[in-house]
Amino acid sequence: MSKPVREVALDILLQIEKNQAYSNLLLNQTVNRSKLDPRDVGLLTEIVYGTIQRRDTLDYFLQSFVKKGVNSLQDWVKVLLRLSVYQLVYLDRVPDRAVVHEAVTIAKKRGHKGISGMVNGVLRSFVREGVPSFDTITDETKRLAIESSHPIWLIKRWIDQYGFEETKKMCQSSLEPPNVTVRVNQIKATVEEVISLLGEEGLKVRKGDLSSDAIIIESGNVFQTNTYKQGYVTVQDESSMLVGRAIGAKPGMMVADTCAAPGGKSTHIAEQMDDTGTLMSFDLHDHKVKLIHQQTSRLGLTCITAEAGDARNIHQKAIGPFDRILVDAPCSGFGVIRRKPDIKWSKTENDIKGIQSIQLEILDAVAPLLKQGGTLIYSTCTVDKDENEESVANFLARHPEFQLDHTLKDRLPKKALSRYQEGMITILPQDFQTDGFFIASLVKQ
Repeated sequence: MSKPVREVALDILLQIEKNQAYSNLLLNQTVNRSKLDPRDVGLLTEIVYGTIQRRDTLDYFLQSFVKKGVNSLQDWVKVLLRLSVYQLVYLDRVPDRAVVHEAVTIAKKRGHKGISGMVNGVLRSFVREGVPSFDTITDETKRLAIESSHPIWLIKRWIDQYGFEETKKMCQSSLEPPNVTVRVNQIKATVEEVISLLGEEGLKVRKGDLSSDAIIIESGNVFQTNTYKQGYVTVQDESSMLVGRAIGAKPGMMVADTCAAPGGKSTHIAEQMDDTGTLMSFDLHDHKVKLIHQQTSRLGLTCITAEAGDARNIHQKAIGPFDRILVDAPCSGFGVIRRKPDIKWSKTENDIKGIQSIQLEILDAVAPLLKQGGTLIYSTCTVDKDENEESVANFLARHPEFQLDHTLKDRLPKKALSRYQEGMITILPQDFQTDGFFIASLVKQ
């Protein structure tokens, strides 16, 4: 007998809370292990991501219904109430009485009679009295933090960097479910041909909004299609696809991708090179290098060699000089909160300084391996200016032989250029409903 879906959700959320486990990995492992009905997998995913995504909002809602406050509760009781209130407020298709009944059943199974009575009382009062208003929070920064469920330090940081209105849009955008987008392998087919292939396999799709290589999947499971299995497409976010274009790699070139797993950008560059020349892809971890190998063999690409290696010691592995080098650097990941909501709770402001120093070490290490006249692309999936513009400025101050590349704008979609500044571009999540991303192009004199 497999566990009910809400109890499985409770187990996953507790592991994330206690062990800082990654929600996407844990969810995939659980789905693969458990014998859940496919219809329940959707509900499980919704409850787990939604409860993490709206954690502080849910605690605010519960605060006035729990006598001693939410933090006085045992972890499992707190998480059970959170996931129940998430369903009551944000899910239409589950009747309130079913949510309350299921929560009380789980509470009886896990705790004593007093706890199940308290869970019953809190949830019934909540259903009766309705959702508490945010209007009682007078400080607008604090209100935005609770209403959009982001840590207040992060909200303050974004307001300093982008202003209140842009921050508000960024927070709201991070609560919306991400699109599933695929990049067409243009060695094998055109975008139009792949749209037609996916349509024949029963998927509802349309052209991307930002990248010329992109198709948005509106319904259907792309991973189950022959189009995917035969290497016509790669799953990748649209803003991330701009990196492969920004590199401007041509057939026959020597290119290095220094932080390459799981291989989305490497394979895109290889496709731009018509699978000729040499592309050396590195990643720190062996198990992640396997992901690159899997991608290249599915896509039928032969010009990529992938191996494990620390980008900071890349001279030990890579023999240059290279025409192009990509540093898709480790970062805080604040551009992908809608995909990985646990990022906003697991990272701290101190982490950003540590990450910044790693970024610079990598840039310093790859600089000597680039040909004169070659292009270095630095990219991150964060919107934080210290990890983006400031890291670039620090690198340029240390390496006067490099300068910003004014031709980057010619390799970007026209509609993205509103945020372009000399040789760099930031895409915020609200701009095109994509991940937040930063790209800088530097040329060696």
